[in-house]
Amino acid sequence: MEKIARKIYIKILTDLEKKMVFVVGPRQVGKTWLSKKVMGEYKNPLYLNYDDMDHVKILKTKAWKPEVDLIVFDEIHKMPKWKNYIKGIYDTKPDTLHMLITGSARMDTFRKAGDSLTGRFFIHHLMPFSLSELKGTYLENDIHTLIKRSGFPEPLFLERDEDANRWRSTYADTLIRQDVLEFNDIQKVVAMRQVYNILKNKIGSPVSYANIARDIDTSPKTVKKYIEILESLYVIFILKPHTGKINRSILKEPKIYFFDYGVIDDEGARFENFVALSLYKNITTTNDLTGSSVSLSFLKTRDQKEVDFAISDKNELKEIIEVKVSDNKLSGPLKYFSEKYNVKGTQLVKYARVEQMLGSNIQLRSADKYLSELDW
Repeated sequence: MEKIARKIYIKILTDLEKKMVFVVGPRQVGKTWLSKKVMGEYKNPLYLNYDDMDHVKILKTKAWKPEVDLIVFDEIHKMPKWKNYIKGIYDTKPDTLHMLITGSARMDTFRKAGDSLTGRFFIHHLMPFSLSELKGTYLENDIHTLIKRSGFPEPLFLERDEDANRWRSTYADTLIRQDVLEFNDIQKVVAMRQVYNILKNKIGSPVSYANIARDIDTSPKTVKKYIEILESLYVIFILKPHTGKINRSILKEPKIYFFDYGVIDDEGARFENFVALSLYKNITTTNDLTGSSVSLSFLKTRDQKEVDFAISDKNELKEIIEVKVSDNKLSGPLKYFSEKYNVKGTQLVKYARVEQMLGSNIQLRSADKYLSELDW
């Protein structure tokens, strides 16, 4: 089945004319496909993957022809001192040479003052397809297929559910085995899988590292490190509690969601993860393209008042969102926080019979309509 074009494609082409471009995201999300589509816009492109030994020889010798006008560096972060390598090429390249760097591990941790690459790149996070990105396609507004298959291209576009399930059965195992080995400690594989399986059953609840540590007989520090690795590999993303003016907020325990929410069995938890990723993708992409500092978090006080998601700009609440599978009754905590902090509230329902206002500043929205209206 023909692939659906990615929405950030034109943005990447535009940014390549200005600086080098990083495209990062989970494995099998479509980075290589997108890169090769970009290559089609150039006369003499070159693709180099650090996982290919023949390509490594070219990378080490820099033995590409002078007429090359685009180089795609794939998985280059695995090269020792890769940042200095990329910086050296960028600082000495001719104006006719453009650079696209892709990877499935986080390469955006160097956005800090004094880093060798500061000011030399734009970054784009490529994430699974969302309802917004599927507008105008044969999957437009098809929330059921998207939740069932996940937004990863291969399972989403397969014709049979059985084939999508076969893809999923090997994806996580292969990813953990292959990528954990790159952290040079094979003993982490078993423990990582234990943490991974525990997290699948914690969707929607703040996660205690200490409790997980007791479950797998290790230390909270070790659990924290394993979770950081899973985050670095784009297996999960972490939301922290909003702490702005919520002075009774629980400050320590985060909530954790999966990029491939198809691994989650519980219907309500999978739906919440689906919404979380849709919001996270929209905010992250908007920040990539505009340089804004919008963030996604959640609200929870020590007396157990909780709202699933909070959208903030520079730590100022802009909207709070409660997710329900089928309940149209106004959420008490949503009402409480909306009124107390004078912030827009949205109750997002998977099976909403009708959209309506539930108060002066609270709306009940159908998930498919609300999420398809996001920019990304």
